[in-house]
Order: sequence, then structure tokens, then C-alpha cells
Amino acid sequence: MEDKVLRKLFLGFIQIHILHHAKEEPIYGAWMVQELQEHGYTMSSGTLYPILHSMEKDGLVTKYEKVTDGKIRKYYSATTKGIKVLEEARVKAKELIKEIND
Repeated sequence: MEDKVLRKLFLGFIQIHILHHAKEEPIYGAWMVQELQEHGYTMSSGTLYPILHSMEKDGLVTKYEKVTDGKIRKYYSATTKGIKVLEEARVKAKELIKEIND
């Protein structure tokens, strides 16, 4: 039960993290998995790609493909909507952090 609740909670954190990096520059799955692991999230590309697809479907990121080292790599960038959602999430996160730290 606890794991399920934490997974749901962390999904939001992961999406914010993805939007943060996708706003800065285009990201790709393997890099994002490694980045998330550096922040303590254990995740495979098989878990990450459905999240990216869902975010794409919701209009938060856009995808394009590019051949890199002979492989087709999918890159994701934050859309205008995704950037707006990120900014709103930052405000709410700051409010929450202030509240739970007081």
C-alpha cells in the first residue's frame, strides 16, 4: 500500500523534473533515466517512456526524432503549455515546502 501511494506521489515529482530539463534543452530517455537515478528515483526506460508518452498526449512535451550514432533517438522538449504547468508547479511546490518546513 505504502509503495503504491509513494509511486503516485513521486510520479508528479518526476513529471516536474522532466519538464524542468525539457524546458532547458531537448532531453532523451536514457539521459533522463540517468538524471532521475542521480536524484534517487529508480526507473527503467520501460517505465519512463510511458510517462513521456502521457506527457506528450497531454501537450506538455513535444517529440522529434534524430539519428545519433546510427540510431534513431527520440528527443523531448517542453511545450508552451508544459512551461506554464512547470511555472505553476514551482509556485505550489514552494508554498508546500514552506508550509511543511515551518
